[in-house]
This record gives sequence, structure tokens and C-alpha cells, in this order.
Amino acid sequence: MAPTLRRIWATSPRCAKMPRLDCLVATITSIERVTVVALWGRAQVIGEQAERKIVAYPTLTGPLSVGDDVQLNVTATNLSLGTGGVDFVMGRASSCPLAPVGYPRGGGNHKQVEHIIKLRYTPLQHAVAVAEQSAAWDDTVVALEGVRVVACLLHSQVALVAAAAKAASPEVRIAYVMTDSAALPLGFSKLVGQLRAVGLLDSTLTCGQAFGAERECVTLPSALIAAQTLEKATLIIVAPGPGNAGTGTRYGFSGIEQAWALHVVAALGGRAICCLRASEADPRARHRGVSHHSRTVLELCGARPLAGWPQGTPLPDNIAAELVLTDPEPGLLLLEKNKIRVTSMGRTAEQDPLFFRVSAASGCV
Repeated sequence: MAPTLRRIWATSPRCAKMPRLDCLVATITSIERVTVVALWGRAQVIGEQAERKIVAYPTLTGPLSVGDDVQLNVTATNLSLGTGGVDFVMGRASSCPLAPVGYPRGGGNHKQVEHIIKLRYTPLQHAVAVAEQSAAWDDTVVALEGVRVVACLLHSQVALVAAAAKAASPEVRIAYVMTDSAALPLGFSKLVGQLRAVGLLDSTLTCGQAFGAERECVTLPSALIAAQTLEKATLIIVAPGPGNAGTGTRYGFSGIEQAWALHVVAALGGRAICCLRASEADPRARHRGVSHHSRTVLELCGARPLAGWPQGTPLPDNIAAELVLTDPEPGLLLLEKNKIRVTSMGRTAEQDPLFFRVSAASGCV
């Protein structure tokens, strides 16, 4: 099949702000990794020497095999954006499944079939069954009743918080609620799959436009209630998926949603814990020490949430949080024991120990 590039990109001055979508047709050459929710592999475009790394979500594309011709969304790689250097499979180049795998057609009983649309009004919009419409949902539960909820700025912090919590209390049951401020498919996170496999996470939920968890939810408050009541979580971690956005400006970073999460947890009667972002290796001055991201979040919170801080580390100045000194080392050792390699901005625990120790400290609060 000849290579095909379709670019939907407005060039008229009147349409200068219209979205861009670049597509290529390629042939799948290898499938390297398959999970319940995602497929990772490589594909070849005729005329290109190097194979492209690809990610597919079979619930959206249908089953895929080596040799299939597929349509790739290559917008981000064409623009050299930080999406992990992968292209995303939109579907087979020749056909589209009449009904996506796992989504039966239904009638008017919305309690029995998938009814809520995620990725709404896009070519990949799809219906999911949400916790709020499950038979087990109890709409009289409106409070978290003191359940610990750690709100994170970055996806990598999920592993650090979870490991520290499990090291401190192996019996703790941890639910991860993924929000929609970064990557939308939970399947894009290799880290979450590793944490589930070794028991450092006990359940996953996706809310907003994020999708692909064991439980889908419409909103963050519902996801928190579902984590407590349906998943029996005694610790809930709220965090975006991988791929946060930042502009270097005061409010222009996607992790600012952490302030909203802390507000919601407090309003629902939970124990709100802010996982701080700190670094001693980041070359950008605004992220050295406690990051300006965390300081901005805390300014927007109004109330002073709890935040973990590693014992033996000098306390930060002018921090609008109630610091609780904890020992993060057992959690970091637990990740090492389970051979889970965590990086943040490409840096390891050896390269930026303050980030790792401060992040893990909130798992013990």
C-alpha cells in the first residue's frame, strides 16, 4: 500500500487556531507487549527506513495483528512533542469494527449497558459503563469519612506514594484515581500495570475524559466515593496520567488540578494530603527546592492541607501546608525490591533524591 499522509491543518488566517491532525497509513511489523487495555508494537510506513513505535487501544480499534494496515495519528511525533516518541493507532486502514470490542449494543435501559460517552465528540468517542450507574452504587454516601487521599502533581509520584504506604502498612488497600489533565488512556501508563502486577496498587479508576481503568467514573467526587465504597480503599491516590503540560507561567500547568482535588477531598470529609514536588537536580530555578507548581497549588487551596516531608531533610521556607515528618526509605527500597524503575523528568532516585524522598514521604502521612 502506498504511503498516505492526510493533514487536517487550517492555513487560512481566519482558521489559524483550528486543530491539526496528521495521519499516516502503516503496516504493523511487530507486537511487543499486550495488556488488557493497550498494545505496544512497531509499524512500517512505505518509504520510511525506520519503524515507528505504536500504541493501540483494542477497545477502540478492535483486535490487531502483525501485517494489519492501520491508520496512525502522527501529529505529536511530526511536531516532536514529548509523547514518548510513539504514534497512536486510530483503527485499521481498510475498515472499522461495527461495534467496538467489549461494548454491546443496548436498548433504553441505561443501568444495564454502556451509556456514558468518553472522548466525547471526537472520532474516538466511545461508551463506557460507569460506577455511578452500577447496581452497587449507593447515592446516599456523600462523604469520605476520614479516608486518606493523597493528591499528586505528577504521574511518577503514584509509585512513590503507593510503595511508601505499602511499606508502612502492608494491609492498606490502595486505589488510584486517574484524572484527565494529562494522558487520557490509563493503558498508556506502563507504571500502573507494573504496580498492579506486584500488588502495590489494588484498584484503578478513571474519571472525566480519562478512560481504561477497572472502574470508569464521570467525575472526581464520584471516583473518590467509588474508591471508598466499591473498592474498599483505605488510601486513595489522585493523580494525572503521564504527560503533564507546562508553560513556565504561574497558572499554566496541568498539575494545577491538584488544588481542585484537595478542595474536593476536604469538602467530602476526607483527609487531604498534598504530595509536594521538590528537586535538587532540576536545572530550572522555579523547580529547585519546593517547586513553584506546589507553592501555587497550596496558595489556591485556601486551607493548609497535610503534606509529607522526609525526616532529616531541612524544612522548606514559607510553605502553606502542615508538614508531617515521615521516613520514605522503606518505600523506596520496596520499589527496588520489586524491580520497578521510576524516573521523573528522566532522572532516577540517585540523580534527584529530594524529589523521590519528598514524594514518597506523603505515602506515610
